[in-house]
Amino acid sequence: MTETKFVRYDFKPFIINAVKELGFYEPTEIQERLIPTIMKGGSVIGQSQTGTGKTHAYVLPILDKLDPSRNEVQAIITAPTRELANQIYQEVLKIAEHAPQEGRIAAKCFIGGTDKQRTIEKLKAQPQIVIGTPGRIHDLVKENALTVHTAATLVVDEADLMLDMGFIEDVDRIAARMPEKIQMLVFSATIPEKLKPFLKKYLENPKYVQVDPQKAAAEKIEHFLIPSRHRDKVGLTHSALLAFNPYLAIVFANTKKKADEIADGLIRNGMKVGRIHGDLSPRERKRVMKQVKDLEFQYIVATDLAARGIDIQGISHVINYELPSDLDFYIHRVGRTGRAGSSGIALTIYDQSDEDALARLEKMGIAFKNVDLKKGELVEIGERNKRQNRRKKPDEGQTMAKSLVSKPKKVKPGYKKKMRAEMDKIKNRHNRLKKKK
Repeated sequence: MTETKFVRYDFKPFIINAVKELGFYEPTEIQERLIPTIMKGGSVIGQSQTGTGKTHAYVLPILDKLDPSRNEVQAIITAPTRELANQIYQEVLKIAEHAPQEGRIAAKCFIGGTDKQRTIEKLKAQPQIVIGTPGRIHDLVKENALTVHTAATLVVDEADLMLDMGFIEDVDRIAARMPEKIQMLVFSATIPEKLKPFLKKYLENPKYVQVDPQKAAAEKIEHFLIPSRHRDKVGLTHSALLAFNPYLAIVFANTKKKADEIADGLIRNGMKVGRIHGDLSPRERKRVMKQVKDLEFQYIVATDLAARGIDIQGISHVINYELPSDLDFYIHRVGRTGRAGSSGIALTIYDQSDEDALARLEKMGIAFKNVDLKKGELVEIGERNKRQNRRKKPDEGQTMAKSLVSKPKKVKPGYKKKMRAEMDKIKNRHNRLKKKK
């Protein structure tokens, strides 16, 4: 087995063993730039998009620093959604299970939608690392069931989403119960003005690292544009999905109402579709996520806020039914595919009014290919702004390309078989973890 480059950080042996089993050989940019500071106890702000490896940028050094002989809370990780909190918890368990028997790490996940009283009864022994949503963690602190004054590290993951969802006040209340000089690790896709007072209150000269959007959009993602041309967009989405024949596709809409409209339209066309948006009850959301993990859906329709913090394995295609008003969300969306070195495809359906937004995305480093549907297949077409580009030479892209953007089974032999094998590996790893628990 190739030696992992994580050995340079001088982690404890069990963490190196866990990293090897997870198949991490080379740190991502954000890991490389932040792990040394976190290990030294410094506070950080990591501004990065999804899929850049930020979770392990803080999980690895935190687990390395935990003292298993101290039966008290030493680190707290907060996340805005139950799904993200649970996913972080699962990543912690994957690494913690490699700890030696005499140095076992106690980790607990506290999220809403569970029996609070039962949780309190089980909290006679304090965990060494706590992961959860800010509201539930604060509830347990208020009840004096969870003691956080012993914790030296607080993680605020998806801080901008915390702000959007109104949870930053709960994070503030948790931090207020912790030691005066805490190590705070903040991760956020964007740093809104309204977040800055909170950061200034708790972080003194933090190390700030930004992973640029063009680096966050994986190199193996192909970005396609298709003009709506006043066609029925639900029908166009349906046809594009049939042309791609994805392993798993996620269609993004800007509103819950639009997401339902798309999902209903695709269902009427005979597709089995899962939907993820804010109007789902916790029980419905949990059921849909289980169905997604069990590969019951080939298509998912979601809104941005509902999908943030949800790690769905195996997404091969992302469809932007409409461009988001905040273009940072474009990076979030397409980052759902092309994960862990895999390739992916992102298709955006655009109107004439989207030209300015598309130009800004191109300045951010996104290279689009222009396509359209012809006889059920996606074919490359000429450039969008033909009038502006009519003086360009043919070899600069002015002529119409005839190459087909075919279904994966035609251009990538064994594509679905390979993806299925990858998903089987993920499921087997998940099942082994459940058995050990």
